[in-house]
Amino acid sequence: MPKFNMTWIYGLVIVALISFYFMQGQQVGGSVERKSSYNNFKVFVEQGYASKVVINKPESMLKMYVKPEHIRDVFKATAKEVGPDPYLTVEIGSIDKVEEYLLAQKEAGKFNGDYSYDNKQGNDFVNLLISIAPFALLILFWIFLMNRMGSGSGGPGGVFNVGKSKAKMYEKGGDLGITFKDVAGQAGAKQEIQEIVEFLKNPQKYTDLGGKIPKGALLVGPPGTGKTLLAKAVAGEAGVPFFSMSGSDFVEMFVGVGASRVRDLFRQAKEKSPCIIFIDEIDAVGRARSKNPAMGGNDERENTLNALLTEMDGFGTNSGVIILAATNRVDMLDSALLRAGRFDREIHVDLPDLAERKEIFQVHLKPLKTDDTLDIDFLARQTPGFSGADIANVCNEAALIAARRNGESVCKQDFLDAVDRIIGGLEKKTKVMTADEKRSIALHEAGHATISWFCEHAAPLVKVTIVPRGRALGAAWYLPEERQITTKEQMLDEMCSLLGGRAAEELFTGHISTGATNDLERATKSAYGMIAYAGMSDRLPNICYYNNQEYGFQKPYSETTARIMDEEVLKMINEQYDRAKQILTEHAEGHNQLAELLIAREVIYTEDVERIFGKRPWVSRAQEIIEENQRAMAEEMAAKRAEELEREQKEKEAKDADEKEAEKKGE
Repeated sequence: MPKFNMTWIYGLVIVALISFYFMQGQQVGGSVERKSSYNNFKVFVEQGYASKVVINKPESMLKMYVKPEHIRDVFKATAKEVGPDPYLTVEIGSIDKVEEYLLAQKEAGKFNGDYSYDNKQGNDFVNLLISIAPFALLILFWIFLMNRMGSGSGGPGGVFNVGKSKAKMYEKGGDLGITFKDVAGQAGAKQEIQEIVEFLKNPQKYTDLGGKIPKGALLVGPPGTGKTLLAKAVAGEAGVPFFSMSGSDFVEMFVGVGASRVRDLFRQAKEKSPCIIFIDEIDAVGRARSKNPAMGGNDERENTLNALLTEMDGFGTNSGVIILAATNRVDMLDSALLRAGRFDREIHVDLPDLAERKEIFQVHLKPLKTDDTLDIDFLARQTPGFSGADIANVCNEAALIAARRNGESVCKQDFLDAVDRIIGGLEKKTKVMTADEKRSIALHEAGHATISWFCEHAAPLVKVTIVPRGRALGAAWYLPEERQITTKEQMLDEMCSLLGGRAAEELFTGHISTGATNDLERATKSAYGMIAYAGMSDRLPNICYYNNQEYGFQKPYSETTARIMDEEVLKMINEQYDRAKQILTEHAEGHNQLAELLIAREVIYTEDVERIFGKRPWVSRAQEIIEENQRAMAEEMAAKRAEELEREQKEKEAKDADEKEAEKKGE
């Protein structure tokens, strides 16, 4: 049987309207209509055959209805054959003469019926169209309105399908063409999620031992780390149907729609079992429910969450339906959603480390045409804190930069420019600056470089520039160590380095400017974090005032404690500011040389700073990496040069041998 849809209803309504029109206009069974001349009409009237006459003025026509007992005389057929009310149509010239004739026949007693007037014009089809036109327009407007509502509320079928799930289904996860080979890095997450694939491929292996297949796994991590890609890879490896949708797809303007879509989604999933349901950005629907009922009445999002909780705990434990969800705001999710039996596993997808960034670069470099100068290890070290999406953006930006300079391949410098572009923004070499402004910026950036050079735990410098980028008038690039924990001394050194720019302005120009706003903001946030969260204060040691959801609208500390925090933050920042000024005073001559070099060249590198200040007193692991990389690059260039010389020598020898052979043949 064909599936029911709204077109059937539209057709039935139109047929009913047409039938109503015909039934209203004539009797069931129909009647015969025949044309006749005016003379025959007069004969029939004079013989007493006419029961009534209807005159149509606009069309100059009349209808003469025949008495039942005279139907055979006029139509030469029985009453059953011609219908209950047959009539003759006659064209007339003057309506006045017809009226006079009918009056005369009435007086003579030959016509005892009645005559009336019909002012309708046109044929029956036109009359039909005129009659149903208002209804048709109303129906068309209603269809248009329903389709517009359906475009955002349930897709095809309009508002009547608003409660249906909007999940996109892939019949086989392999149709996505994504497996674990396409997911670079994330070895820990892949190892943990591999068990889910095994559950789907061979569930009996676990159920025979009495184990229960996990119902759900929550992928947690920062944006761009590959949570969605991992979910698709699970479906691709398992080769099972894959339902994909966003948490916002459950939320709609209609009451009860979200809960209805949840039920419909799980109904479809159970029909396709074993399968995977993937809900991206689940925090849109899974946020913690309000603990204060007075804040509002019926909340559609909470109803949707309740339906999701019920469905996850309602279907059979071994039904083969596994739910994967992704979010970067796990702290906002409802605790009932995270309990065992719903999302059994919480898989952390963190930012990639050095080795994983190298793997990600290898994946995204495959479609690019690169040259021999590219060093993937160096690129991986130059992008600390980058996610997989950021690395993909670096590769794409490098290709665009190479195309912009009409290069035949993407070189190392293109990638470095792409990293600078993503971190600092687009270069603005056309921005007009006065000589005083340029000198002030150079002193500021040289202050950062000097302090970071003489602070043991500060990140080693890579380069400094006074070319405006984005909203910044200058920038310094560092290569931070990838630490798992950070000590108080390390954080204080970084804070001192941040304050070096403002300190240099005050010491060497005699005034301060707004150029240090971002530095002050970062230093202040770091100080508050150290005191309020990390317990690194002298007056408030070993106490964390983290304001989590349990505290509601109240601060977890008193006003007196807040005042102490402010005093400690001010003390900590002032101490590091004085320390920065002391370091700059001790190395004022070198700082001035660095600033002058910046004004002259606009960009300086590590070797320039080392030439002015000498070798850095404290060589960190990151600095060692930079030096090792520079040595490796120098050795690689020397080796390439040696290979080129050797190749040239062999080519020359082969050419000489060919010439000698040609001379012998000539002799």
